[in-house]
This record gives sequence, structure tokens and C-alpha cells, in this order.
Amino acid sequence: MQIKLPFDANRPVAAEASIDIDQPLDQVFEFVGQGFFENYPKWAVDLVDFEPLDGEHVFVGAKARQIRQDGGEEVESVFEIAEYQPLTKLAVQGLTQPYRQSYLLQTEGDCPPTRLTFRFEFLQLEIFMRPFEKLIRCAIEEGAENTVEQIKHLILFESNPTAQT
Repeated sequence: MQIKLPFDANRPVAAEASIDIDQPLDQVFEFVGQGFFENYPKWAVDLVDFEPLDGEHVFVGAKARQIRQDGGEEVESVFEIAEYQPLTKLAVQGLTQPYRQSYLLQTEGDCPPTRLTFRFEFLQLEIFMRPFEKLIRCAIEEGAENTVEQIKHLILFESNPTAQT
């Protein structure tokens, strides 16, 4: 007899946040996409250690190892660049942990602002964690909001380091 659970254990838990950045699309993508391996540690504030495994160049299949501080514990994972579409999208996917992060960029015409959308997904959640799904979703929603705010702040600071933000 198969036990039917009241939830789908393989359903992703995701959160998304968007922000407008008053910079041209190519400049925002240069920071987020082309410079991902250099700049990711700047906006990932819970990062303890980070190491690109295939050099600093961003390409589909490039891997990196990270250690993040999560709830007082250090969690190590390896991820790879899963999608890289210049000026529009960068996505990384965990190889040792089931997660995916996507950075989507868009603009109306050639003028700023550029809209940055960050999406984080736990592709699988352990069955014992499912009762805490709402709490987990709230935490990753807050993390997504913080991520886009941090990226915006860094891009604006780097484009004008003497400005007060």
C-alpha cells in the first residue's frame, strides 16, 4: 500500500524579487553576468568562502564552490552556470544541493532603468522540512529582496563611488 502525502515532496519552493536600477542594461549585465565570479561575493553577504573552479570567465558549465553561513552553520555546495544569455539571463544550479538562482535583466528600449529580477528556488525540499514550507518561503523571499537591493547598491556605488547612497 502506497502512502499518499498531503503535499508534493518534489515541488520547488521559490521566491522572486525585482528592482529597477538606473543604469544601462549592458552595465548591469557586465556586473551581474560577465563579472559574476568576481562580484558574487560582494552581494552574497552570507558567503564565508568562494572559489571559481574553472577560472573567472563565465560560461555554461563553469563551476564554483561556496560555503555559506546558514542558521549558524556553514553549508558547502558546488554549483555550475546553467544558463548564460548575454544581456538577459544568468542562472546557476546547485550540483551538490538542489537549488537554482536566476538573474533576469530587461529594459524598455535602450534607456535606463534596467529591471533586475532575482529568483531563488529550492528544487527539492526534504520531506521533514515540508511542514515549514511557508517559513522557508518567507526566508527566501526576504533573501531575494536583500539580494536585489544589495546588487543595486553595489552597481550604483561602482558607477559613482563619490555619491552618497
